[in-house]
Amino acid sequence: MQPGRGPRSPSHRLVWIPLVLASLAGCARGGSGESAIETAGSDGPPDAGTPVPRQDGDAGTGREVFRLETFGNEGFWTDAVRLPAGVMAARVTPLKAMELGLQVDIEALDSRTRDALTAQLKADPTGRTSALLNDPAATATLFNANAVIGMPVKDTDGDGALDVTKGDKVGASCALCHTVTDGSAFEMPNGGSIGRRRDGLANHRLNIGAIFATAANSRALYPTLQLSLTANGGKTLGRAPTGLTESSTEAEVDAYLSNPTFYPVGMFDDTFDGNGDPMHNTPLFRQDLAAPFGSEGLIARLDNFSNLVYTSLFDQTTLTTPGGRAFLHKLGGAAGDEIADDYVKVLAATGVTGYPYVKADPHPMPGSEDAPVGVRVDHTKLIAMNAYLARLQSPDGAEVEGDAAARGRQLFRTVGCTGCHNVDQGKPVPITIVPMKTIFPGDAPVILAQREPPLNPVQNTPASFFDDKMAVVNASARGEVRGTALPLLLDLARKPVFLHDNSVPTLDGLLDPTRGPTAPHPFYLSDRKQRADVVEFLRGLGTER
Repeated sequence: MQPGRGPRSPSHRLVWIPLVLASLAGCARGGSGESAIETAGSDGPPDAGTPVPRQDGDAGTGREVFRLETFGNEGFWTDAVRLPAGVMAARVTPLKAMELGLQVDIEALDSRTRDALTAQLKADPTGRTSALLNDPAATATLFNANAVIGMPVKDTDGDGALDVTKGDKVGASCALCHTVTDGSAFEMPNGGSIGRRRDGLANHRLNIGAIFATAANSRALYPTLQLSLTANGGKTLGRAPTGLTESSTEAEVDAYLSNPTFYPVGMFDDTFDGNGDPMHNTPLFRQDLAAPFGSEGLIARLDNFSNLVYTSLFDQTTLTTPGGRAFLHKLGGAAGDEIADDYVKVLAATGVTGYPYVKADPHPMPGSEDAPVGVRVDHTKLIAMNAYLARLQSPDGAEVEGDAAARGRQLFRTVGCTGCHNVDQGKPVPITIVPMKTIFPGDAPVILAQREPPLNPVQNTPASFFDDKMAVVNASARGEVRGTALPLLLDLARKPVFLHDNSVPTLDGLLDPTRGPTAPHPFYLSDRKQRADVVEFLRGLGTER
């Protein structure tokens, strides 16, 4: 949100940051009463920019890519991270899996299992007495049915059957963080659910850190852990007071990952920069409306974003290849080199061989947005997923009180929100990167390292987590400023927290001036009733209203 144009009455004044109080003072003095409010304001920023053109393939194929495609990363998750081995060793039951936020597709189960589970949940809707949900062997049954959403099993041994207990491997797909179910069979409070898939919705309850900690070799996730690097003088950046090293034990890594203070629920650390900077899961529906991609706006094109995920996050061992090393060096200099060197040591110490695992081809423009680590997975499948994600509809907004939402809409139009955001969520979000000092007036970064242009220096505000995500990986890689991309204002009623760093617990809190003028997103309404009206409007937003 940014200052709006036109007159407004003092009663509808937006509390703003000191930097722009002078400019707002004139606005606040203008107008008198509701008549001014009814005619003032705008429906969005005057120049939303033009997104990079998107190429779409077959949406039906794209659905299967989104749900089940791994491009070979099952080797990473099964042979390097050893997630299935850890799940079996810990005797994780389906109920425990859902405590971790995992989702189960009931339509993927065979009729016998589905009927038995339905009967058990009818007898005890809590699932506590369900034989299936409390049986560790049933967890393998769910995996073998490809019912554990986002963790597809591949027929590794080629025998025509899926069986994780006999050598078939488990990978990761985009659905892990970006699909929930309708909970029609079972929904665990603050956890996962069983039901029909709802693709594209963010899984706000996914405890990805604890899931990773369950793996038998979580050390293989080294580049995305919070590290203490010699190149950085042993300092660390993140939520934990101390960083991990290449010598850290499996127990020490698991303690970091499973601590929700360090790795909060609903978040995923998607940057391989050695910083502890998880960000909150975001939706992947209506991606025709969302650009650029990543909360920091690093990537301009959707298929490039997907390729980066598959070639560097879902198989982090690619970071040890020449292309991966070049990318780490570009981003972090000596620190990037150290991450790659240390990672090779970790993989050797834990007996990981045969990497990288992802099936991708060398790209003619290594280091470009099309192939940051020098390789690209099947382009036909990437643009097929483009089509699916672009057409994937958002959920309807919540049922809200009409008069309050209407008042909130008019406030949204007049108090400055439309300096950044559209009123109509059926329009593409502006492609603007909001500069860090605008979105976070308390930004007072310390320069940690210089980099070659267009990259800005590595920098961080020590007293805040908000800018950690953008310290190393940010939109300066494509000549933009260090800051944040604008989000879709959709499905907000389901969100349990706000801002990418999970720092605000409610929409009302987001707009409450008691957070202070230097807090992230310091765009406030001082009147409690007006805040309630704007919250009602935001909760009801869909692409049709």
